[in-house]
Amino acid sequence: MKKIALIGTGVMGQGMARNLMKNGFELTVFNRTKAKADPLVAEGAEWADTIADCVAEAEAVITIVGYPRDVEEVYLSDEGIIANAPEGCYLIDMTTTDPRLSEQIAEEAAGAGMHALDAPVSGGDKGAREGTLAIMVGGEEADFEACLPLFRAMGKNIRLMGGPGAGQHTKMANQIAIAGTIAGVCEAITYAGANGLNLRQVLDAIGTGAAGSWQMNNMAPRMLEADFEPGFYIRHFIKDLKLALEGAEDADISIPVTETVLDFYQTLEEEGHGDEGTQALIKYYCQ
Repeated sequence: MKKIALIGTGVMGQGMARNLMKNGFELTVFNRTKAKADPLVAEGAEWADTIADCVAEAEAVITIVGYPRDVEEVYLSDEGIIANAPEGCYLIDMTTTDPRLSEQIAEEAAGAGMHALDAPVSGGDKGAREGTLAIMVGGEEADFEACLPLFRAMGKNIRLMGGPGAGQHTKMANQIAIAGTIAGVCEAITYAGANGLNLRQVLDAIGTGAAGSWQMNNMAPRMLEADFEPGFYIRHFIKDLKLALEGAEDADISIPVTETVLDFYQTLEEEGHGDEGTQALIKYYCQ
């Protein structure tokens, strides 16, 4: 498997694409905004003017786009992947999207003689650049095994979680955990600052103990630096938390912390911060 189509060359897609090329895969790329793909083309990727052209000769297609509506359009429209990719192609959606949509794509892909996997990721822009993403996969085991060389080019913690949609449900659990953790980090910083403590010393003191976490050690320093560049956009995190709440409703369970943190992020988006990174949640506490 050498010929790979990649659709979506944003913050995450660029790093993933570079790691695929470093590992010897031949990459053809498409993005709605061509300028976002230009650096990859300059580094050796081929550009396609349409999705149909991008996937026409692909052995595998990787997508990482924005929202469920984008996933649906990219896969299920007449101009999309399933209508134009060759029979036998592996379709790997790495977008965080609705598990029910992943199940639909898997069913329609199978009907067209293709193999679909949902494979959302965690690790942010840093993980995408460094090839250390956690990759949570839903689909058939044989298809997962066939695509492992691709996953290993992009990530380190790679797991098959179950059938179609299972990767997405695992990612929802991931986002639920992040929501509570990053809010806790913000509250710790706010409390420490209000009591006159040196915030950098506080992070050094608590970051290696029981309170330590990826969010504490990676996002808290960026909060102190007022570095709100997106490794992951607030607007995309809002999308994810809404999907998690829909999944909780379907399962007839309550996740009140996630609901509360979603309200915080929606307030920030209304104030114009939707294109900032999730660490900008500290701004909510500074109001």
